[in-house]
Amino acid sequence: MSHIVTVQDAVTAFADFMEPTAAELDAIGREMPVILADVELLDAQIVTLDRTPTELDARRIRRARRRALAARVALFNRTTAASLPGGAA
Repeated sequence: MSHIVTVQDAVTAFADFMEPTAAELDAIGREMPVILADVELLDAQIVTLDRTPTELDARRIRRARRRALAARVALFNRTTAASLPGGAA
């Protein structure tokens, strides 16, 4: 006869003490422009999945790619500037 037992990690995976920390929430907040730009790019790409992309679709995808890249560059520049010693750029 085999015994049925619960796995402790699965039971406590959603316990109150497993909430994100303030530092994790701050990191998510800093990355939010990148996340939103990626979502916009995915939306533009999803629209063209079931049809031939028009010139307007192609422009929308290019614009979304540029925004996603600009958001990533801005995030990188903010994190790099914050990590440089003495505030030198």
